[in-house]
Amino acid sequence: MKTQEIGQSGMVASRLALGVMRIDALDETAATRTVAAAAESGIDYFDTADIYGFNAHALHASSRVFGQAWKNAGLERDRIFIQTKFGIDFGYDEQGRGAAHGYDFSAKHLLDALDGELEALQTDYVDAVLLHRIDTLFELDEVAEAFDKLESSGKVRHFGVSNMGPWQIELLQSGLKQKLEINQLQFGLMHTQMLDAEIHFNMADDAAADRTGGILPYSRLKHMTIQAWCPFQSNTEFGPFVGNAHFPELNAELERLAAKYESTPNGIAVAWILRHPAGIQPLLGSMNPDRIRDMAAGADVELDRRDWWSLYQAAGNQLV
Repeated sequence: MKTQEIGQSGMVASRLALGVMRIDALDETAATRTVAAAAESGIDYFDTADIYGFNAHALHASSRVFGQAWKNAGLERDRIFIQTKFGIDFGYDEQGRGAAHGYDFSAKHLLDALDGELEALQTDYVDAVLLHRIDTLFELDEVAEAFDKLESSGKVRHFGVSNMGPWQIELLQSGLKQKLEINQLQFGLMHTQMLDAEIHFNMADDAAADRTGGILPYSRLKHMTIQAWCPFQSNTEFGPFVGNAHFPELNAELERLAAKYESTPNGIAVAWILRHPAGIQPLLGSMNPDRIRDMAAGADVELDRRDWWSLYQAAGNQLV
């Protein structure tokens, strides 16, 4: 699998990453198979978060399962990248119902959350940590204090954000010594707002509405890597779009291009994201080893321009 530098961090990682949010639903054997399949497909970058554990109804649960799985799979710690996220105040009640109570960028919350992740992941450092979603009450000096302690202690090597726009990033960066290298955002064939606002700029149609603050060109200017979460979701009640009868035009085009490029429909959906020169890194969310291999089949496919635009339109997007 081809590799890319993550931001300007010096981390050179696989172009695809595996998000392990749902790994807490697997037993130890199945989790090991999933992680091994990703590694065998060339994936060496893994993403989790302190709040993931929605099946087990426990904080750090997904990280705990993954922490055992990467060891069981025989992966060497210095040959993989582990990334986590923190900053959401999340908990479970006595009935096991989980809910966010708010967002918390206080130094204590961030430091405690990271320590919990290290214990769960069975490692003494993570390669990157992201602020999961903006805490509008954050005090910049508290975030700086936490980041400085995490960096100086060797517990975190690189930093980033998730679900943030340019001005939120600029405000954070203004008080931090560490460069923010990553922004994790939803993006895929059926979640294209970052592109739509550019293509429809200065038009009066709905697609021209800028819901992203210009984050795509901003990320390119700042050399931040966008990591695309839920890249296969349709953003409808019908779930993922690949192989879904509710999206016949898109699937016909995915099938056509899979044959043309000797890949798979899932692989072509991945290749569509990778074709953009922003260097977007898709986060695969499947825990099925066969589907992970199927998605990874597109990692080295380079779509030509017309095929890229054809997919964009088959997904229901309009040109001007």
